[in-house]
Amino acid sequence: MSAPGRPLPLITQDNEFFWTSGADGTLRLQECRACASLLHPPAPVCRYCRSRDIGVRAVSGKATLAGFTVNHRFSLPGMPAPYVVAQVAIAEDPRVRLTTNIVEADPERLQLGQPVEVVFEHADDVWLPLFKPSAAADAGAPPVDEIAPERFGDYVRPMVTAEKFEDKVALTGIGMSPIGRRLMQPPLSLTVQACEAAIADAGLTFDDIDGLSTYPGAGNVGGFGEGGVTALEAALGIRPTWHNGGIETFGPGGSVIAAMLAVAGGLARHVLCFRTLWEASHNELMKQGKITPSMGRMAGWQFPFGATSAAHTLAMNAQRHFHRYGTTRETLGWIALNQRANAELNPTAVYRSPLTMEDYLGARPITTPFGLYDCDVPCDGAIAVIVSAVDAARDLAKPPVLVEAVGTQIIERIDWDQSTLTHEPQVLGQAAHLWTRTSLRPTDVDVAELYDGFTMNCLSWIEALGFCGIGEAKDFLDGGKNIARDGQLPLNTHGGQLSHGRTHGMGLIHEAVTQLRGEAGDRQVTDARVGVVSSGGLTPSGVLLLRSDA
Repeated sequence: MSAPGRPLPLITQDNEFFWTSGADGTLRLQECRACASLLHPPAPVCRYCRSRDIGVRAVSGKATLAGFTVNHRFSLPGMPAPYVVAQVAIAEDPRVRLTTNIVEADPERLQLGQPVEVVFEHADDVWLPLFKPSAAADAGAPPVDEIAPERFGDYVRPMVTAEKFEDKVALTGIGMSPIGRRLMQPPLSLTVQACEAAIADAGLTFDDIDGLSTYPGAGNVGGFGEGGVTALEAALGIRPTWHNGGIETFGPGGSVIAAMLAVAGGLARHVLCFRTLWEASHNELMKQGKITPSMGRMAGWQFPFGATSAAHTLAMNAQRHFHRYGTTRETLGWIALNQRANAELNPTAVYRSPLTMEDYLGARPITTPFGLYDCDVPCDGAIAVIVSAVDAARDLAKPPVLVEAVGTQIIERIDWDQSTLTHEPQVLGQAAHLWTRTSLRPTDVDVAELYDGFTMNCLSWIEALGFCGIGEAKDFLDGGKNIARDGQLPLNTHGGQLSHGRTHGMGLIHEAVTQLRGEAGDRQVTDARVGVVSSGGLTPSGVLLLRSDA
């Protein structure tokens, strides 16, 4: 039996066969009877042949260790840190990877590619499939990417029309509330402050706003929002002709791309996009007992194994990038050091004190290979951006920032543990899509504001967007010169989420507009005319190529 309190999965009709199959010591997975492919997570149709002739197959329980990270930061009831979160590739079909824990092993002796075998842990009505090193002489087939990182461009769909919707829109206003740790302000108050600032920046009034767009929409669970369009409309009474709010969009900053489509289609003229987080205050209120964490079982395939954070998935992507390309912790460190150097010049950044490579390497571990400074900074704050029709934009208070292209196409697997091995999932496809919608090239970019929830996010975007080749980030980032403000690719010039604070991509858009207007003060990049901004990854992402109206 497991220790009391270990998180257990929510049993449903679709997954019961998986979570209970260990009762007789046998691992079972879903199978397509038409093409014999194994499928995970379960689905009513085969993604390979699209047959609906689906069954369940008993498998050997043998697998190959496809990735692992030693979690040091996150403890759960019944799962005190440290513990090993892993992905294993099933012997019968290595396209299938299970998130699991490695047990009965010294983490220091684990190696990618070694054989492992299932061992079940029984808790209540669940048999959790854990894995331990196997005595088998040879490992099974190693996992491979469905699409090689270098080949994503082969799968980009061509433009549907010669006319681009991007040409019909512009970014005309930006606003930011106070940004900080534990501000202890109502989140909707932060939202209103950012929106007021953006509207004033554009020279508009609330009466001019006819659209609202946000991420992730209604609800404010976990300090993750203020309540969405519903809350803001109730507070301000804008009466929009178009509104949008949802988590399944083009990354956390995807509300801006959605707004562009509404404006280009003529359903709105000035859309107010906003994003609010209050995670730092939420966590403090939980410590004070003023907010109660959610209880009960959770759906999903990672949480029962203590994979509670995106950090665990990205740490394994980083590990595999290290293994395949010779990347090192210092490679990621140059990203963290660059962001902190830029934050030193930004009075709104949460962390501004100098950071050295010694500080970076010596910081407490979070989940290997990530340390503290590989992770972004939870904070409180709100960002707002106004998307306007381009024919109205040039009559407003500030020079508009024009939209050259966007990248939004989903090409790879959605499920985190089934997707690209060496790069953050949902980055390579969107990056490849971007360059098919413009004649500009990576060498034309003057400033890059790339999503950095973790250093590995940022590295993935750098390679995906072609600022260096796939697997070449180690040489490109070495010494930090190429990504400095006066370098080849000025990167995250406001400090990024690693030092400015986790504003879920909207802060990156705010900074890109600031740079392209020439309003960044001490951190201004000389002659910045073209900027690229990315938002998200893991979940479907989006990327924008922006240019000044000059």
